[in-house]
Amino acid sequence: MTPEWNRRRFLRRTAAATLLAGLPRGWTGSAFADDSPEHPDMRFGIIALTDCSPIVIAHEKGFFKKHGIRATVAKGANWAAIRDSLANGDNQATHMLIGMPLASTMGLMGSPKKPMIIPWLLNRNGQAITLKAEWKGKVSNDPKALKPMVERAKSLGEPLTFAMTFPPGTHAMWMRYYLGSGGIHPDKDVSLITIPPPQMVANMKVGKMDGFCVGEPWNARAIADKIGFTSVTTQDMWLDHPEKVCAFSAEFAEKHPRTVQAVLKGLHEASVWLDDLSNRPEQCEIVSRPTYINTTKETLLPRLLGTLDYGDGRTRKDDHPMIFSQRNCNYPQAKYGTWWLSQFRRWGMVTGAPDYAGVVKQVFRPDLYESAMKEIGFAHAGPDDKPETLFDGKTFDPTKPEDYAKGFEVHSLKG
Repeated sequence: MTPEWNRRRFLRRTAAATLLAGLPRGWTGSAFADDSPEHPDMRFGIIALTDCSPIVIAHEKGFFKKHGIRATVAKGANWAAIRDSLANGDNQATHMLIGMPLASTMGLMGSPKKPMIIPWLLNRNGQAITLKAEWKGKVSNDPKALKPMVERAKSLGEPLTFAMTFPPGTHAMWMRYYLGSGGIHPDKDVSLITIPPPQMVANMKVGKMDGFCVGEPWNARAIADKIGFTSVTTQDMWLDHPEKVCAFSAEFAEKHPRTVQAVLKGLHEASVWLDDLSNRPEQCEIVSRPTYINTTKETLLPRLLGTLDYGDGRTRKDDHPMIFSQRNCNYPQAKYGTWWLSQFRRWGMVTGAPDYAGVVKQVFRPDLYESAMKEIGFAHAGPDDKPETLFDGKTFDPTKPEDYAKGFEVHSLKG
Protein backbone atom coordinates (compact mmCIF):
# COMPACT_ATOMS: atom_id res chain seq x y z
CA MET A 1 0.00 0.00 0.00
CA THR A 2 1.23 3.45 -0.77
CA PRO A 3 1.50 6.13 1.93
CA GLU A 4 -1.05 8.22 0.02
CA TRP A 5 -3.66 5.39 0.01
CA ASN A 6 -3.16 4.84 3.75
CA ARG A 7 -3.63 8.55 4.39
CA ARG A 8 -6.93 8.63 2.44
CA ARG A 9 -8.21 5.54 4.25
CA PHE A 10 -7.36 7.12 7.62
CA LEU A 11 -9.22 10.33 6.73
CA ARG A 12 -12.33 8.40 5.62
CA ARG A 13 -12.38 6.37 8.84
CA THR A 14 -11.89 9.49 10.97
CA ALA A 15 -14.75 11.29 9.19
CA ALA A 16 -17.09 8.30 9.64
CA ALA A 17 -16.21 7.99 13.31
CA THR A 18 -16.89 11.71 13.83
CA LEU A 19 -20.29 11.40 12.14
CA LEU A 20 -21.35 8.32 14.13
CA ALA A 21 -20.16 9.72 17.45
CA GLY A 22 -23.18 12.01 17.62
CA LEU A 23 -25.77 9.33 16.86
CA PRO A 24 -27.86 7.50 19.47
CA ARG A 25 -26.67 4.14 20.76
CA GLY A 26 -27.79 1.35 18.47
CA TRP A 27 -27.20 3.33 15.29
CA THR A 28 -23.53 2.43 15.06
CA GLY A 29 -22.85 0.64 11.82
CA SER A 30 -25.30 2.75 9.83
CA ALA A 31 -25.32 6.45 9.12
CA PHE A 32 -29.15 6.45 8.95
CA ALA A 33 -31.97 5.42 11.29
CA ASP A 34 -33.94 2.38 10.15
CA ASP A 35 -37.59 3.31 10.71
CA SER A 36 -38.97 0.66 8.36
CA PRO A 37 -41.35 -2.03 9.72
CA GLU A 38 -39.57 -4.80 11.63
CA HIS A 39 -42.04 -7.34 10.21
CA PRO A 40 -42.97 -6.13 6.71
CA ASP A 41 -44.68 -9.36 5.64
CA MET A 42 -48.11 -9.17 7.27
CA ARG A 43 -50.98 -11.63 6.97
CA PHE A 44 -54.35 -10.04 7.80
CA GLY A 45 -57.40 -12.10 8.69
CA ILE A 46 -60.87 -11.02 7.58
CA ILE A 47 -64.44 -12.32 7.71
CA ALA A 48 -66.75 -11.84 4.71
CA LEU A 49 -68.41 -8.62 5.88
CA THR A 50 -68.53 -5.13 4.41
CA ASP A 51 -66.55 -3.76 7.34
CA CYS A 52 -63.45 -5.70 6.29
CA SER A 53 -63.13 -2.98 3.63
CA PRO A 54 -60.36 -0.87 5.24
CA ILE A 55 -57.99 -3.84 5.31
CA VAL A 56 -58.92 -4.94 1.79
CA ILE A 57 -58.66 -1.44 0.34
CA ALA A 58 -55.35 -0.72 2.12
CA HIS A 59 -54.04 -3.86 0.42
CA GLU A 60 -55.63 -3.46 -3.02
CA LYS A 61 -54.97 0.28 -3.41
CA GLY A 62 -51.35 0.09 -2.24
CA PHE A 63 -51.72 2.01 1.04
CA PHE A 64 -50.06 -0.75 3.06
CA LYS A 65 -47.29 -1.03 0.49
CA LYS A 66 -46.70 2.74 0.66
CA HIS A 67 -45.81 2.34 4.34
CA GLY A 68 -43.56 -0.68 3.88
CA ILE A 69 -46.09 -3.46 4.51
CA ARG A 70 -46.27 -6.45 2.16
CA ALA A 71 -49.80 -7.60 2.90
CA THR A 72 -51.63 -10.87 2.39
CA VAL A 73 -55.36 -10.92 3.13
CA ALA A 74 -56.77 -14.26 4.27
CA LYS A 75 -60.50 -14.92 4.63
CA GLY A 76 -61.42 -16.90 7.73
CA ALA A 77 -64.28 -19.38 8.06
CA ASN A 78 -65.61 -17.99 11.35
CA TRP A 79 -64.66 -15.72 14.24
CA ALA A 80 -63.18 -18.50 16.36
CA ALA A 81 -60.82 -19.39 13.51
CA ILE A 82 -59.87 -15.71 13.14
CA ARG A 83 -59.12 -15.46 16.87
CA ASP A 84 -57.04 -18.63 16.89
CA SER A 85 -55.05 -17.57 13.82
CA LEU A 86 -54.10 -14.34 15.56
CA ALA A 87 -53.29 -16.10 18.82
CA ASN A 88 -50.99 -18.68 17.21
CA GLY A 89 -49.25 -16.19 14.92
CA ASP A 90 -50.59 -17.43 11.57
CA ASN A 91 -52.12 -13.95 11.19
CA GLN A 92 -50.25 -10.93 12.49
CA ALA A 93 -53.27 -8.61 12.49
CA THR A 94 -56.96 -9.14 11.98
CA HIS A 95 -60.43 -7.76 11.38
CA MET A 96 -62.19 -8.57 14.65
CA LEU A 97 -65.33 -8.00 16.70
CA ILE A 98 -64.59 -5.39 19.37
CA GLY A 99 -65.45 -7.72 22.25
CA MET A 100 -63.09 -10.49 21.16
CA PRO A 101 -59.76 -8.96 22.27
CA LEU A 102 -61.35 -8.25 25.64
CA ALA A 103 -62.57 -11.84 26.00
CA SER A 104 -59.22 -13.26 24.84
CA THR A 105 -57.24 -11.05 27.20
CA MET A 106 -59.48 -12.14 30.08
CA GLY A 107 -59.80 -15.78 28.99
CA LEU A 108 -63.63 -15.64 28.86
CA MET A 109 -66.30 -17.65 27.07
CA GLY A 110 -64.05 -20.38 25.73
CA SER A 111 -61.29 -18.03 24.62
CA PRO A 112 -57.79 -19.21 25.53
CA LYS A 113 -56.17 -16.48 27.62
CA LYS A 114 -54.08 -14.51 25.14
CA PRO A 115 -53.57 -10.75 25.61
CA MET A 116 -54.67 -8.78 22.54
CA ILE A 117 -54.76 -5.08 21.81
CA ILE A 118 -56.99 -2.63 19.93
CA PRO A 119 -55.13 0.39 18.53
CA TRP A 120 -57.66 1.01 15.73
CA LEU A 121 -61.45 0.99 15.29
CA LEU A 122 -62.26 0.02 11.71
CA ASN A 123 -65.81 1.34 11.39
CA ARG A 124 -69.03 2.48 12.97
CA ASN A 125 -72.62 1.50 12.18
CA GLY A 126 -73.62 -0.89 9.42
CA GLN A 127 -75.12 -3.96 11.14
CA ALA A 128 -78.77 -4.96 11.52
CA ILE A 129 -81.26 -7.37 13.07
CA THR A 130 -83.13 -9.41 10.48
CA LEU A 131 -86.40 -11.24 11.19
CA LYS A 132 -88.06 -13.92 9.06
CA ALA A 133 -90.34 -12.71 6.27
CA GLU A 134 -93.55 -14.23 7.70
CA TRP A 135 -93.41 -11.68 10.55
CA LYS A 136 -93.81 -8.72 8.20
CA GLY A 137 -96.68 -6.59 9.46
CA LYS A 138 -96.58 -8.27 12.87
CA VAL A 139 -93.24 -6.86 14.05
CA SER A 140 -91.59 -3.63 12.98
CA ASN A 141 -88.87 -1.90 14.97
CA ASP A 142 -90.15 -2.66 18.49
CA PRO A 143 -88.90 -5.94 19.99
CA LYS A 144 -91.79 -5.90 22.48
CA ALA A 145 -93.97 -7.10 19.59
CA LEU A 146 -92.00 -10.35 19.61
CA LYS A 147 -92.79 -11.23 23.21
CA PRO A 148 -96.21 -12.91 22.68
CA MET A 149 -94.72 -15.14 19.96
CA VAL A 150 -91.72 -15.92 22.14
CA GLU A 151 -93.96 -16.88 25.08
CA ARG A 152 -96.21 -19.04 22.92
CA ALA A 153 -93.30 -20.96 21.41
CA LYS A 154 -91.68 -21.41 24.82
CA SER A 155 -94.92 -22.80 26.29
CA LEU A 156 -95.00 -25.40 23.52
CA GLY A 157 -91.44 -26.46 24.28
CA GLU A 158 -90.26 -25.13 20.92
CA PRO A 159 -88.43 -21.88 21.71
CA LEU A 160 -87.76 -19.45 18.90
CA THR A 161 -84.22 -19.40 17.58
CA PHE A 162 -82.10 -16.28 17.08
CA ALA A 163 -78.55 -16.19 15.82
CA MET A 164 -75.48 -14.05 16.36
CA THR A 165 -71.92 -14.53 15.14
CA PHE A 166 -69.78 -14.98 18.29
CA PRO A 167 -70.65 -14.89 22.02
CA PRO A 168 -68.51 -11.92 23.19
CA GLY A 169 -68.86 -10.02 19.93
CA THR A 170 -70.87 -7.08 18.69
CA HIS A 171 -73.69 -9.03 17.06
CA ALA A 172 -74.23 -11.02 20.24
CA MET A 173 -74.49 -7.84 22.29
CA TRP A 174 -76.83 -6.13 19.81
CA MET A 175 -79.10 -9.18 19.70
CA ARG A 176 -79.08 -9.54 23.48
CA TYR A 177 -79.76 -5.83 23.96
CA TYR A 178 -82.59 -5.90 21.38
CA LEU A 179 -84.31 -8.90 22.95
CA GLY A 180 -83.76 -7.63 26.49
CA SER A 181 -85.34 -4.28 25.66
CA GLY A 182 -88.41 -6.22 24.55
CA GLY A 183 -88.62 -8.04 27.89
CA ILE A 184 -87.21 -11.23 26.38
CA HIS A 185 -84.39 -13.06 28.16
CA PRO A 186 -81.89 -14.29 25.53
CA ASP A 187 -80.69 -17.16 27.74
CA LYS A 188 -84.04 -18.32 29.14
CA ASP A 189 -86.81 -17.44 26.70
CA VAL A 190 -85.27 -18.26 23.32
CA SER A 191 -82.49 -20.32 21.81
CA LEU A 192 -79.51 -18.09 20.99
CA ILE A 193 -77.10 -19.79 18.60
CA THR A 194 -73.79 -18.97 16.90
CA ILE A 195 -73.65 -18.93 13.09
CA PRO A 196 -70.79 -17.56 10.92
CA PRO A 197 -71.82 -14.40 9.01
CA PRO A 198 -71.80 -15.82 5.45
CA GLN A 199 -74.04 -18.71 6.58
CA MET A 200 -76.82 -16.60 8.11
CA VAL A 201 -78.98 -16.28 5.01
CA ALA A 202 -78.70 -19.95 4.06
CA ASN A 203 -79.71 -21.05 7.57
CA MET A 204 -82.73 -18.76 7.63
CA LYS A 205 -83.71 -19.94 4.16
CA VAL A 206 -84.05 -23.53 5.40
CA GLY A 207 -85.97 -22.49 8.51
CA LYS A 208 -83.29 -22.98 11.16
CA MET A 209 -83.75 -19.54 12.72
CA ASP A 210 -86.37 -16.87 13.28
CA GLY A 211 -84.02 -13.91 13.39
CA PHE A 212 -80.35 -12.98 13.35
CA CYS A 213 -77.95 -10.13 13.91
CA VAL A 214 -75.04 -9.76 11.53
CA GLY A 215 -73.10 -7.17 9.58
CA GLU A 216 -73.79 -6.21 6.01
CA PRO A 217 -74.24 -7.34 3.34
CA TRP A 218 -76.12 -10.31 4.81
CA ASN A 219 -79.13 -8.31 6.04
CA ALA A 220 -79.57 -6.74 2.61
CA ARG A 221 -79.05 -10.17 1.06
CA ALA A 222 -81.90 -11.64 3.16
CA ILE A 223 -84.21 -8.97 1.72
CA ALA A 224 -82.99 -9.56 -1.84
CA ASP A 225 -83.62 -13.29 -1.40
CA LYS A 226 -87.10 -12.53 0.05
CA ILE A 227 -86.55 -14.55 3.21
CA GLY A 228 -86.35 -11.75 5.78
CA PHE A 229 -86.64 -8.06 6.59
CA THR A 230 -84.72 -5.60 8.76
CA SER A 231 -86.35 -4.84 12.10
CA VAL A 232 -83.70 -2.30 13.17
CA THR A 233 -80.25 -1.32 12.06
CA THR A 234 -77.67 -1.13 14.81
CA GLN A 235 -77.32 2.60 14.18
CA ASP A 236 -81.06 2.77 14.98
CA MET A 237 -80.14 1.21 18.33
CA TRP A 238 -76.99 3.24 19.05
CA LEU A 239 -76.07 6.05 16.70
CA ASP A 240 -72.44 5.88 15.54
CA HIS A 241 -71.70 2.87 17.73
CA PRO A 242 -68.27 1.20 17.46
CA GLU A 243 -68.13 -2.02 15.50
CA LYS A 244 -65.07 -3.91 14.18
CA VAL A 245 -61.42 -3.33 15.09
CA CYS A 246 -57.99 -4.12 13.74
CA ALA A 247 -56.47 -6.25 16.50
CA PHE A 248 -52.95 -7.51 17.21
CA SER A 249 -51.63 -9.84 19.84
CA ALA A 250 -50.00 -7.84 22.63
CA GLU A 251 -46.83 -9.86 22.16
CA PHE A 252 -46.56 -9.00 18.45
CA ALA A 253 -47.23 -5.31 19.05
CA GLU A 254 -44.56 -5.12 21.75
CA LYS A 255 -41.94 -6.75 19.53
CA HIS A 256 -42.85 -4.88 16.33
CA PRO A 257 -43.93 -1.31 17.20
CA ARG A 258 -42.88 0.19 13.86
CA THR A 259 -44.89 -2.47 12.04
CA VAL A 260 -48.03 -1.59 14.01
CA GLN A 261 -47.46 2.09 13.23
CA ALA A 262 -47.11 1.33 9.51
CA VAL A 263 -50.32 -0.71 9.49
CA LEU A 264 -52.25 2.10 11.18
CA LYS A 265 -50.96 4.63 8.66
CA GLY A 266 -52.09 2.42 5.78
CA LEU A 267 -55.49 1.91 7.39
CA HIS A 268 -55.88 5.65 7.83
CA GLU A 269 -55.35 6.32 4.13
CA ALA A 270 -57.72 3.52 3.17
CA SER A 271 -60.38 4.79 5.58
CA VAL A 272 -60.24 8.33 4.23
CA TRP A 273 -60.53 6.92 0.70
CA LEU A 274 -63.56 4.86 1.74
CA ASP A 275 -65.40 7.85 3.22
CA ASP A 276 -65.32 9.66 -0.10
CA LEU A 277 -68.73 8.43 -1.24
CA SER A 278 -67.68 8.71 -4.88
CA ASN A 279 -65.32 5.81 -4.19
CA ARG A 280 -67.97 3.49 -2.81
CA PRO A 281 -68.94 1.93 -6.16
CA GLU A 282 -65.28 0.96 -6.63
CA GLN A 283 -65.16 -0.26 -3.02
CA CYS A 284 -68.08 -2.57 -3.76
CA GLU A 285 -66.50 -3.84 -6.97
CA ILE A 286 -63.34 -4.77 -5.05
CA VAL A 287 -64.69 -6.21 -1.81
CA SER A 288 -67.53 -8.15 -3.47
CA ARG A 289 -65.02 -10.45 -5.18
CA PRO A 290 -64.96 -14.15 -4.23
CA THR A 291 -61.62 -13.65 -2.48
CA TYR A 292 -63.29 -11.32 0.00
CA ILE A 293 -67.10 -11.17 0.55
CA ASN A 294 -68.31 -13.18 -2.47
CA THR A 295 -71.55 -11.37 -3.22
CA THR A 296 -72.82 -8.92 -5.81
CA LYS A 297 -71.73 -5.29 -5.69
CA GLU A 298 -75.40 -4.35 -6.17
CA THR A 299 -76.17 -5.92 -2.79
CA LEU A 300 -73.44 -3.93 -1.07
CA LEU A 301 -73.83 -0.45 -2.50
CA PRO A 302 -77.30 0.90 -1.48
CA ARG A 303 -76.80 0.70 2.30
CA LEU A 304 -73.27 2.06 1.98
CA LEU A 305 -74.79 5.13 0.31
CA GLY A 306 -77.54 5.47 2.93
CA THR A 307 -80.37 4.10 0.80
CA LEU A 308 -82.18 2.05 3.42
CA ASP A 309 -84.96 -0.35 2.48
CA TYR A 310 -86.08 -2.35 5.52
CA GLY A 311 -87.79 -4.90 3.28
CA ASP A 312 -91.23 -4.54 4.89
CA GLY A 313 -92.41 -1.34 3.21
CA ARG A 314 -90.35 1.05 5.32
CA THR A 315 -87.71 3.06 3.46
CA ARG A 316 -85.67 6.09 4.43
CA LYS A 317 -82.51 8.01 3.77
CA ASP A 318 -79.98 6.84 6.36
CA ASP A 319 -77.81 9.79 7.35
CA HIS A 320 -75.54 7.52 9.41
CA PRO A 321 -74.56 4.56 7.25
CA MET A 322 -71.32 2.69 7.79
CA ILE A 323 -68.38 5.07 8.15
CA PHE A 324 -64.65 4.38 8.22
CA SER A 325 -62.87 7.64 9.13
CA GLN A 326 -65.39 10.41 9.87
CA ARG A 327 -66.35 11.70 13.32
CA ASN A 328 -63.20 10.45 15.04
CA CYS A 329 -64.18 6.95 13.94
CA ASN A 330 -60.83 5.22 14.41
CA TYR A 331 -59.82 6.44 17.87
CA PRO A 332 -59.84 3.46 20.30
CA GLN A 333 -62.08 5.05 22.91
CA ALA A 334 -61.76 3.52 26.37
CA LYS A 335 -65.48 4.02 27.05
CA TYR A 336 -66.39 1.49 24.38
CA GLY A 337 -64.35 -1.18 26.12
CA THR A 338 -66.05 -0.22 29.37
CA TRP A 339 -69.48 -0.61 27.75
CA TRP A 340 -68.58 -4.11 26.55
CA LEU A 341 -67.40 -5.13 29.99
CA SER A 342 -70.67 -3.84 31.44
CA GLN A 343 -72.52 -6.19 29.09
CA PHE A 344 -70.25 -9.11 29.98
CA ARG A 345 -71.25 -8.33 33.56
CA ARG A 346 -74.95 -7.95 32.75
CA TRP A 347 -75.14 -11.33 31.02
CA GLY A 348 -73.17 -13.31 33.60
CA MET A 349 -70.10 -13.75 31.43
CA VAL A 350 -68.05 -12.63 34.45
CA THR A 351 -68.74 -13.21 38.14
CA GLY A 352 -68.69 -10.00 40.14
CA ALA A 353 -67.52 -6.65 38.87
CA PRO A 354 -64.64 -6.93 36.38
CA ASP A 355 -61.59 -4.69 36.59
CA TYR A 356 -63.16 -2.19 34.19
CA ALA A 357 -60.32 0.33 34.12
CA GLY A 358 -57.49 -2.21 34.26
CA VAL A 359 -58.70 -4.46 31.46
CA VAL A 360 -59.63 -1.56 29.19
CA LYS A 361 -56.23 0.06 29.70
CA GLN A 362 -54.54 -3.20 28.77
CA VAL A 363 -56.56 -3.77 25.60
CA PHE A 364 -57.41 -0.33 24.20
CA ARG A 365 -54.25 1.48 23.05
CA PRO A 366 -54.89 5.12 22.11
CA ASP A 367 -51.17 5.76 22.66
CA LEU A 368 -50.34 3.69 19.56
CA TYR A 369 -53.07 5.37 17.56
CA GLU A 370 -51.99 8.86 18.58
CA SER A 371 -48.34 8.16 17.83
CA ALA A 372 -49.08 6.92 14.31
CA MET A 373 -51.38 9.83 13.53
CA LYS A 374 -48.82 12.32 14.84
CA GLU A 375 -46.22 10.93 12.44
CA ILE A 376 -48.47 11.59 9.43
CA GLY A 377 -49.76 14.92 10.73
CA PHE A 378 -53.39 13.86 11.17
CA ALA A 379 -55.33 15.87 13.77
CA HIS A 380 -57.78 13.56 15.52
CA ALA A 381 -60.37 14.64 18.10
CA GLY A 382 -58.88 12.71 21.00
CA PRO A 383 -60.60 10.80 23.80
CA ASP A 384 -64.33 11.08 24.42
CA ASP A 385 -65.89 10.23 27.80
CA LYS A 386 -69.38 11.58 27.15
CA PRO A 387 -72.34 9.37 28.18
CA GLU A 388 -74.18 7.42 25.46
CA THR A 389 -77.94 6.84 25.24
CA LEU A 390 -79.27 3.82 23.36
CA PHE A 391 -82.66 3.31 21.70
CA ASP A 392 -84.37 2.09 24.89
CA GLY A 393 -83.63 5.41 26.60
CA LYS A 394 -81.04 3.99 29.01
CA THR A 395 -77.90 6.12 29.35
CA PHE A 396 -74.45 4.65 29.78
CA ASP A 397 -72.13 6.75 31.95
CA PRO A 398 -68.60 5.37 31.45
CA THR A 399 -67.63 6.54 34.93
CA LYS A 400 -70.33 4.30 36.50
CA PRO A 401 -70.26 1.02 34.56
CA GLU A 402 -71.26 -1.19 37.48
CA ASP A 403 -74.39 0.88 38.16
CA TYR A 404 -75.24 0.64 34.48
CA ALA A 405 -74.73 -3.13 34.34
CA LYS A 406 -77.03 -3.58 37.34
CA GLY A 407 -79.70 -1.24 35.99
CA PHE A 408 -81.43 -3.59 33.55
CA GLU A 409 -84.64 -5.47 34.25
CA VAL A 410 -83.52 -8.39 32.07
CA HIS A 411 -80.12 -9.72 33.08
CA SER A 412 -78.05 -12.74 34.24
CA LEU A 413 -75.88 -11.05 36.86
CA LYS A 414 -73.57 -13.31 38.87
CA GLY A 415 -71.97 -12.31 42.14
